[in-house]
Amino acid sequence: MTSAELTVLDSTRVADWLRDAILDGVREPGSRLIERDLAAEFGVSRVPVRDALKILEAEGLVTLRPRTWAIVREFTPADLADLDEVRSVLEPLAFRLAALRHRRDGLDALRRALELEKAGAIAADPITARRAAADFHEVVIELSENRLLGDLMQGMRSKLRWSLAQHDDLEHVTDEHEELFRAISERDADRAGALALAHIDSSREQREAHALAIRAAVRADGAVSARR
Repeated sequence: MTSAELTVLDSTRVADWLRDAILDGVREPGSRLIERDLAAEFGVSRVPVRDALKILEAEGLVTLRPRTWAIVREFTPADLADLDEVRSVLEPLAFRLAALRHRRDGLDALRRALELEKAGAIAADPITARRAAADFHEVVIELSENRLLGDLMQGMRSKLRWSLAQHDDLEHVTDEHEELFRAISERDADRAGALALAHIDSSREQREAHALAIRAAVRADGAVSARR
């Protein structure tokens, strides 16, 4: 393997790890990603780290800054509203096509993602549940067998996974995915499309409720601290 190929391999490895760390909440919005520190952590030169950060910038997960560092991006309500609008167009189509075109092996892959998601939700393991929930959506795209749709959704992949992590009602998401799986397995395209649209609306409501609860908790903590 050439040095250039090794650099690409290292860049992919670093990007994959950082992506998971950001989307799983290990690296919080606003935190710095410093090239020299990451290079030391992964045992690589700065070049693959720099390339990895460029990959994540293209995915909308980090913002590059001068002097060899980056910041984990904080998604705004407007960012999420934009994402919901695009999902509301593309995902119902994906689920409809998946219902019409799925094959047995693809349906089995979708079932495995759902079962892993369900196990994570029951075990109160949010990382496993959320990763499996994102996998569920990705398998649906594969089942749609529409290359252009897949390309369009690929650009949203990281943002979609991030949005799925913005509330804690894991069992609620799993229940909705079970309904979607049933519609797909029964080749009920109309129901699959309608459920997909309702799923996006439900996710937005859960996300907004979660954000409201966090703000209320922060205000309550501030009030307690002020009285001390």
